[in-house]
Amino acid sequence: MSYLSFKQAINTSVKSLLTNKVRSFLTMLGIIIGVASVIIIMSLGAGAQSLILGQIESIGSNVVSITPGKSDDSGPPTSVMGIVVTSLTMDDFKSIEKVKKEIGIDSIVAYVNGAGTLSYKNNSYDSSFEGATKDYFDVEGGEVSVGRFFSEEETENMSKVVVLGNTVKKELFGDSNAIGEKIKINKQIFEVIGILEERGQIAFQNYDDKVILPLRTAQKGLIGIDYLNVIGLKINKNFDSDSVISEVEIILRDNHGIKDQSGESDDFSVRSLSELVDLITTVTDALKYFLALMAGLSLIVGGIGIMNIMLISVNERTREIGIRKALGASNKKIINQFLIEAIFLTFIGGIIGIIVGILISWLISIIITALGYDWAFVVSFGSVFVAVVISGLIGLVFGLYPAKKASKLEPVEALNYE
Repeated sequence: MSYLSFKQAINTSVKSLLTNKVRSFLTMLGIIIGVASVIIIMSLGAGAQSLILGQIESIGSNVVSITPGKSDDSGPPTSVMGIVVTSLTMDDFKSIEKVKKEIGIDSIVAYVNGAGTLSYKNNSYDSSFEGATKDYFDVEGGEVSVGRFFSEEETENMSKVVVLGNTVKKELFGDSNAIGEKIKINKQIFEVIGILEERGQIAFQNYDDKVILPLRTAQKGLIGIDYLNVIGLKINKNFDSDSVISEVEIILRDNHGIKDQSGESDDFSVRSLSELVDLITTVTDALKYFLALMAGLSLIVGGIGIMNIMLISVNERTREIGIRKALGASNKKIINQFLIEAIFLTFIGGIIGIIVGILISWLISIIITALGYDWAFVVSFGSVFVAVVISGLIGLVFGLYPAKKASKLEPVEALNYE
């Protein structure tokens, strides 16, 4: 097709679409919604992914967690699935602590988790609590904003002291001073010795909703267990994480009497945050593309609308087609004319959809940022390119049948069509 013929075809397409503005817009609506949905989902997926990964990386990629229960490389450990596993103990913690400097560990902390009701005078608050050892902040980050953290001696002596997150403090004490006050946790009396600095939600944990006790106090006094839920490590940045993890695994296998060094018989899992980042990236990418695919199905609905409107257009312009064929227009030119109209219709719908999708994604990012989240507004060139290409292909595929139908009309029959 020559440039002049192509220009004439475009002009004819524009005139045809403008003749029935409302019908043309309603036809494009499926394409607009489909393309906008793909852009929005891809943008929200990228924003959510950057938020989660940013929060995890803010803790540090050199943080390693040891959890009880075996896991494969692509899944969570058994303990995360709600199954109680008791294979991690204080002996494991102490064995690693003894050699931590030699194998490249800066800090190590042991955790247990429980839940209970906190009460102060007439105020009560249901919350989970965490028993931990003294190096908690070295691994988790953060600090006490008011008061102090408990000492190693208080951990060993099972002292009934507690450090509260900001939200918990406000629920129980409001704006009053909490330091030195006595609260009850599951009807046992504890002294408040510190308030955590305000940190908000980081990597699936709300630090402002935390209640931290000495490990042995939580273990023996509140939960009644002698095992650990997690051991956290912070690896020295001058050491290779993989080699440190290998050393830790050897220590744990020796403690647990596991002779198989392949990892197949392990009753524990050692994971670095960098592995968690990779796992989350894989999961969020899969979810993002699946949702985008589901949203893209509306493009097929839009394509069916395009085909219907083009078939109507063929019927309405039968006499025009007959005149053009009588004047020498070939079947190819008739096909090209209607194909260009279909592609032009979907292309315009795709452009509008991209603009709508970007605007809605931008507004959502502003709202989420205003709520206090570190949300990135991301619209990838790839998603825009794919949206344009797919909308063009929809026009090509669904416009082909009406175009062929138009080209097969006999001039005499078309001229006599009423």
